[in-house]
Amino acid sequence: MTQKTTLLLNSRQIQQRIERLAFQIFEDNFEQKELLIAGIAKSGYIVAERLCQALAKICPIPTKLIEIEVDKENPTEIRMRPQLSKEVLKNQSVVVVDDVLNSGKTLMYSLRPFLDADMRKIRTVLLVDRDHKRYPVEADFVGITLSTTLQDHIRVDFSPGQEAVYLE
Repeated sequence: MTQKTTLLLNSRQIQQRIERLAFQIFEDNFEQKELLIAGIAKSGYIVAERLCQALAKICPIPTKLIEIEVDKENPTEIRMRPQLSKEVLKNQSVVVVDDVLNSGKTLMYSLRPFLDADMRKIRTVLLVDRDHKRYPVEADFVGITLSTTLQDHIRVDFSPGQEAVYLE
């Protein structure tokens, strides 16, 4: 049986989604003095970088980019770069970003360092929401929502010149 690949978003469409998400984030945080953008390692971090670039074009709020790494074997082990203390996180607003939400497990565990701090606001952003949640986590802002089967796979490719989102 051959695997069928369907293009869902091309490079231009990805950028349009990211720019729209940036406007939504700005509208939700227009009164903040600083905004923490926390990308989940690998593709989620790339989306977070792109969101920071889009935000810089449309709003005066300074952003701080953070990388969150969740160990898939031991999801309670979370690394944040740069490491921020609870005191630094206190009364901050954070936007946690990932590329694709499958079960919700990675997104849920990535919120943990922020739940231990006295945050002002925590929001979640996804480029693609597959809507197959097994964990009680919802995205606040979504680039595209898809109804897929559990056997389907969403692949986000950020390779230069080949940037796209595929259904496989």
